[in-house]
Amino acid sequence: MTMHVFVAGATGVIGRRVVALLVERGDTVTAMTRRPDAAERLRSLGARPMVADAYDGAGLRAAMEQDRPDVVMHQLTDLSASDTAANAALRTEGTRNLVDAARAAGVARIVAQSVAWAYEPGETPADESVALDVGADEPRRTTVLGVAALEDAVREVPEWVVLRYGLLYGPDTWFAPDGARAEDARAGRLVADAAVTSFVHVDDAANAAVAALAWPSGNVNVCDDEPAAGTAWVPVFCAAVGAPAPPADPSARPPWARGASNARARRALGWEPRYPSWRSGLGA
Repeated sequence: MTMHVFVAGATGVIGRRVVALLVERGDTVTAMTRRPDAAERLRSLGARPMVADAYDGAGLRAAMEQDRPDVVMHQLTDLSASDTAANAALRTEGTRNLVDAARAAGVARIVAQSVAWAYEPGETPADESVALDVGADEPRRTTVLGVAALEDAVREVPEWVVLRYGLLYGPDTWFAPDGARAEDARAGRLVADAAVTSFVHVDDAANAAVAALAWPSGNVNVCDDEPAAGTAWVPVFCAAVGAPAPPADPSARPPWARGASNARARRALGWEPRYPSWRSGLGA
């Protein structure tokens, strides 16, 4: 069954992929952007552009009430300057405005982007029952509190799915050959340590967002099958982007760097990533 989807963050690395997938399957897509110069690009994808700012609560509410979508897809981020405080602020205030606008427009369902590395410390990959690490020290605390604010707000909508993404890699991400992490690798700033990371390819992340339109309410870790220590994945990544062998510190692991389990997504929801391991994608 087709639906009318309002995509907030439609020009982001996941958002623009989601727009294309929704249009391909026949949905009506309103693609929100705060940049008027991005409207034509979104129109070329088959979406109806909506210029609005997540920080403008009144303007966003007016846009949503005019649009009257069936569901809101929240893919808002602010990562262009690698400013975690700015991203946390958008998760907090932008999500608040988006949820208020959705409720005012009678939207009963929202799918929202979160992260899978905000869990409390532990020795094994975290599943969705693990609490968020709201007592963390700064600067991590700011990030986790932004995640918690986003997730709390989203749960006010009658039907909701929170997608806790692993670390994104693939084209247009920080792990692309021209991305920030590749620059770090070439400069010798990427350390092969014992911190455990769960990855997800950006295309798998977008496919999960579309699939989540039909998932039951709840939190879902969206990551690949193989959480990996930096001692395993960093050398592979460095070789793939033409960087020298990385410095190594196999004893270093923040207690929270535990990775995440995708068992719920795979077993309960039937999600199957195209890239089940970072080994098949990160080094490509």
